[in-house]
Amino acid sequence: KSSTFIIGAPEIVLVDQYPRVRNRVNKFAAQGCRVLVLAQAGSSVKEKIPNNAKAIALIVIQDHIREDAIDTIQYFKNNGVDVKVISGDNPTTVSEIAMRVGISGAERCISLDGKSDEEVKSLALDYTVFGRVAPNQKKLLVQALKEHKKTVAMTGDGVNDILALKEA
Repeated sequence: KSSTFIIGAPEIVLVDQYPRVRNRVNKFAAQGCRVLVLAQAGSSVKEKIPNNAKAIALIVIQDHIREDAIDTIQYFKNNGVDVKVISGDNPTTVSEIAMRVGISGAERCISLDGKSDEEVKSLALDYTVFGRVAPNQKKLLVQALKEHKKTVAMTGDGVNDILALKEA
């Protein structure tokens, strides 16, 4: 019998099996670690991840924070710039890293997974850290900030940031 190996975010890859590893994932996320799962499914992946994917291993990654990150954030604070973090990663992980570099309000985070466009736009001013953000949701956040008369600048490191970068 053939099987498929899948690697990705545990809460997305494991579907029904996620509760079995939730506590371990949350523990690592609270330490600022990214967590991936290597899972095995008894069927192939077509358009949707099969519900029967079972965890084989958790892969825990600790990001290195650049030496000048804290000084850069402090510079923004000193100049009246509000910093928001918009990421596809686990919101708890992103929040922990943002707190380490001194981003004000970073302890309040939210996952945008499954949120409607209207919900995303309504949350733009309420949080500093946004996790599990899809590319279109990043663009919506930028639009919402601009609609609230904010001047918006953005940096990004991937193709998933292009829509929001263009909008900013």
